[in-house]
Amino acid sequence: MWALGSRAACCCRVEYLRAMAPIDKIRSALAQYRPQIVSDPPKRRAAVAIALCEHLGELQVLFIERANRQDDPWSGQMAFPGGRVDDTDASPQAAAQRETLEEVGLSLDDSELLGQLDDSPGLPGTARELVVSAFVFHVTEPQPLVPNHEVRQTFWFPVESLLDSRFHIEHPVVRGTRNRFPGILVGEPGRHVVWGLTYRFLESFLEIIGQPLPERWKIDQE
Repeated sequence: MWALGSRAACCCRVEYLRAMAPIDKIRSALAQYRPQIVSDPPKRRAAVAIALCEHLGELQVLFIERANRQDDPWSGQMAFPGGRVDDTDASPQAAAQRETLEEVGLSLDDSELLGQLDDSPGLPGTARELVVSAFVFHVTEPQPLVPNHEVRQTFWFPVESLLDSRFHIEHPVVRGTRNRFPGILVGEPGRHVVWGLTYRFLESFLEIIGQPLPERWKIDQE
């Protein structure tokens, strides 16, 4: 479903100082990038898919809002589709594709793999940290999205809007505390905020393609 269904997406568009790079330049930039891969066997692994698709004249990226579940460390957060790498998965990429199909009904088998980002720690500070891999796909003809029980909502969001400073906010991890992180509002305030691991992957992706986010802590306090 292509509905953005959010206040952020429905705001009037602004003129951007930088036009989003076309898909051929994104393809070229990722082809030349050499990601840093963590190969430590004892670590648990997970993988996500960053699915890009051109629609209505603009490049869009797929986000999911994870359902509230006690067994999910990213419960309720905005994320890319993905999950743990199982013993049956041939590779982290295979896991990202399997999880995307299971979570939102989107098959990436016929999509173009544009590249891979640096592996990232998923749960820092825990006894057995996760290592998360991220793979970027170009989806030409996506099927209708069908979320499973792990996903509350899906979003195709304009990549160019991620650069719009109006959507850049400070996100409190726990309400009432001083623990705040840079975030990007992609829907309902207080609910649909991209932050943490997903933000880091977005930041890396945009840097690689030559469209870096503004300084992450330059938040308008007015």
